Amino acid sequence: MLNKIWLYSMRSYLELGLFFYFRRIHMIYLNNIPKDKPVLILPNHQNALLDALIIAVKVNRISYFLTRASAFYSPLIAKILKSYKMLPVYRIRDGIRTIKKNNEVFEACSELLNQNHSLVIFPEGNHNLKRTVRPLSKGFTRIVFDTLEKHPDLDLQLVPVGFNYKRPECFVDEVSLYMGEPIKAQEYRGYERNEAVVKLKADLHQSISKLTTHIPHDHYGDIIKKLIAQEADFLNPQLVNECISNNFKKCSFEKKPQNTMLRQWFKGLLILNLWLPYLIWKKVIEPKIKEVEFVSTYRFTVVITLVPFYLLILTLILTGIFGWFIAITYLLMVIILALIAVKY
Repeated sequence: MLNKIWLYSMRSYLELGLFFYFRRIHMIYLNNIPKDKPVLILPNHQNALLDALIIAVKVNRISYFLTRASAFYSPLIAKILKSYKMLPVYRIRDGIRTIKKNNEVFEACSELLNQNHSLVIFPEGNHNLKRTVRPLSKGFTRIVFDTLEKHPDLDLQLVPVGFNYKRPECFVDEVSLYMGEPIKAQEYRGYERNEAVVKLKADLHQSISKLTTHIPHDHYGDIIKKLIAQEADFLNPQLVNECISNNFKKCSFEKKPQNTMLRQWFKGLLILNLWLPYLIWKKVIEPKIKEVEFVSTYRFTVVITLVPFYLLILTLILTGIFGWFIAITYLLMVIILALIAVKY
């Protein structure tokens, strides 16, 4: 019971944090994720931990997540992550001897699916902000076919998901998630295992490539420059992919009016009122981030930790000096300013 209270409380808090972090989170075809069947949710992976948090909060099922084992670096952290229904998965870089530990993890995944649970795996195996679907690893196929061997009648559903961030390196950002048509794992049982693995990987790669912008690797630099120049709507992968496939001859991106100056003004006011967390972020935290894919994750962490703590301390100080009415009024004004700066 306590675990459920903890899980749902943190889920609600993270949802509130995402609400104040993103201008919009668009969930497209959410009903494609079955509510009463075992599901393997398989998204592309662009924006580090934010990808997992968005799925955890916005998808209509409580899911288990396979997470790289290096994140479980201490007993305390491991306990916290497991309370969020995260399971460690080991890679060669974690040490050859650790790979055998995956046997136990994959067996646990099979049992969870047999119990009609939902499991999230990022089949690319790593994250990257490039707008392309990278080759898929074999890990998810092992879980699929091991599960079917143990439970041959299980109606396992595989749901491809496409993440589409508008400007993932920036704040404020916007994102759309496209849920694809479920793939029935049973359809691959008639194939020899190696053949089934190859076919499933190819089918899933093709499905995800339609749900997110997929720029061919060979001409990535030229194509992304053209798309940016045309102000491509990266929230709509179908339009972007059609534009690429037509060699930019039929690109119809709607140009929306931008109130850039007004947005920057509100953002500046918000920074002025949150000057200490902002200073810590710009001078202490951001310079230490080595991978651009982690910028949004760490920035979001600041939003849900340092900012609330700073506002709480500031409210207490103002209460002691001017009384609770002035303090609460100021707090509400900052919250309204944040909503305008983020949502406008």
